[in-house]
This record gives sequence, C-alpha cells and structure tokens, in this order.
Amino acid sequence: MSSTFGHLFRSTTFGESHGIGVGVVIDGCPPKLPITAEEIQFELDRRRPGQSKIVTQRQEADQVEILSGIESGLTTGTPIALLVQNQDQRSRDYDELRDKFRPSHADFTYDAKYGLRSVSGGGRASARETIGRVAAGAIAKKLLQLHFDVEILAWVDQVQHIKATVNPESLTLAQIESNIVRCPDQATAEQMIAHIESIRKQGDSVGGIVRAIARGVPTGWGEPIFDKLEADLAKALLSLPASKGFEIGSGYSGTLLRGSEHNDPYRSDDHQTVYTTTNHSGGIQGGISNGMPITLSVAFKPVATILPEQDTVTTDYENTTLKGKGRHDPCVLPRAVPMVEAMIALTLADHALRQRSLY
Repeated sequence: MSSTFGHLFRSTTFGESHGIGVGVVIDGCPPKLPITAEEIQFELDRRRPGQSKIVTQRQEADQVEILSGIESGLTTGTPIALLVQNQDQRSRDYDELRDKFRPSHADFTYDAKYGLRSVSGGGRASARETIGRVAAGAIAKKLLQLHFDVEILAWVDQVQHIKATVNPESLTLAQIESNIVRCPDQATAEQMIAHIESIRKQGDSVGGIVRAIARGVPTGWGEPIFDKLEADLAKALLSLPASKGFEIGSGYSGTLLRGSEHNDPYRSDDHQTVYTTTNHSGGIQGGISNGMPITLSVAFKPVATILPEQDTVTTDYENTTLKGKGRHDPCVLPRAVPMVEAMIALTLADHALRQRSLY
C-alpha cells in the first residue's frame, strides 16, 4: 500500500479511522522553518468533523501532537511526526458490515485486493486518513509562503446544481471562511446550506466542485515528461477520498474554443518579466509553471453512506440489502476545502525543492 507522497518533500500518513490515532511523518522539510502547533491546528479545525450542522456530527477535537522534528517553534531538519488521537469511535455502528459490502465504498475492493479489510469506519479508506495530509499541508503552506511568497486558496464553487460566482483574483481566506459551506459568494452560500440541510434530513447526500487558485508560483516549477506539474497535481487531488474529476485552467470548457480563442498571448511591459494576457492554461504550459496563477477544480461525488435501503451482497456473495448507519457528511465539500489546499501545497512544496536542487 502506497502511503507516501512526494520526492524531496515527502509525507507518509498512518492510522485508521477507528484505531488509536492518525497522523503523518514528513521528511525533507528544511530546517529553521517557523511553525507552531497553533498554525497546524488551524488547518485541522477547518477539516474536523462536528464543526457545523451540515457536516458529520462525529465529535473529534483533532488535537495535534508534535512528536518530533519541531523544537521551540522551528523545524529541525529531521523527520517531523504529527499525531492526532481518535476519541469518538463507535465501532458498534459497523457490526452489520462484517458480512456485507457497502455500495460505492472501498469494502469490496479492499477485500478483493488484500483478503481482509477494516470493518470499522473503513480503516485507511476513510476520509479520516486526510488528517495527516492536512497537517503536513500546513507546514508545506508555511514553507511556500515564507520562502516563495506563494498563497493557496480553495473554496466550494458548486453544490449539485447550485453554482457560485467568484472572482479568484481578489479572493481572500476571510471571505472563504465567512460561512459554514466555505463559499465566498454569500447569497449562493445560503442556497447551498439550505440545500445540504434538506438533503441531510432526507438521509441522502450530494456532491459538487471545489475550485482553487495558487498565486505567486514562479516560472519553472514542474518536471516533464512524466512529472508534469499538472499531472502531479491531478494525482494529488484525485487521491483524495470521493474525488472523481480534475480540471486545470480551461479544462473541459476549453474544448469548445478554437486555438485562436484559447491561446494565451505573451506580453512584457518592462522587458524583464513576462506574463500572459489570458490564463486558459491555468498557469502551466508544457508541464512547467509559467508565472501566472495556477487555477484548477476538483469534482467530488455524493458521500456513499446514505440512510435509504440499498441493494448489496454479503461476503459470501449472496444478495441482500443494507441501510446506512453512523455519522456521515451529507456533503463532503466544506471539509474538502482544506484537503484540496493541503494537496496543492504538498505538490508545490515538493516541486519548489526539486527546482531549487537544480542550482
């Protein structure tokens, strides 16, 4: 099982949803980077369950413990180990699942691959695994901010059929965090919240789209041919639980344009710097960053655990039915926002160090 991401800035996550705890070990972080437990906790609080009425009501503080690699508020250059202990496990909610596979979960496929699976909470397949990613992402964000002046922001752009209108260029973190759905378009956010609430009361779920922007990424990041920057971003973001689609720049909408409409013309106003007057490329050309903002979006499916009865099979492959139990998100999007930011940060931090190693 691959649990490590990155080449020079490497993150290895560990733990299961209903085990003792979950966390991450980070290798390759440069020394003397200022980072506090509070900064890491801020990102974990954005991801944690029970934070609002439209997310799962599992009550976890998700309090981070720094086990190694950070002393007196500075990274030491040695492996950084971060742990979050599980507190509100309810394994009894999963007793029936010992003999049944949940539709659209990883139960059947894990069993087919390994010959066994974690029944309680889905084990490593649970979104609780992303705690380690978000914690590592907080450190990657700080590295990118201090050493490269890069800022990463993600937001909920669409919930099912409800779509926001957002100007990414002027977007701020405060605008994103101003409501519980993390959509900076306030009027649309209210519609999204009401829709998610209605779906929750029906015992059902909905999906949607998280968009993101990385501002300040310099030219030259990316490793063609097989480690193109957009390819690594796609891998990072499609590794998130429930993610089903990835677009960068114009994405699928670019297929509706002609080359004369889609090309990004170059311009230089000072004979020292170059920019493009449009950004259909999403900040990446030939797999390498071109200095423009990196813009992308990630599609998330509806959460697989729902209350209505569904058809399934037993572990003996006999037809049966199953009703969902436990505490689950009616819509993963609000909590996916910090996960998306984290995976972008981990990807960019790794490529930043890889570019620096060339000189």
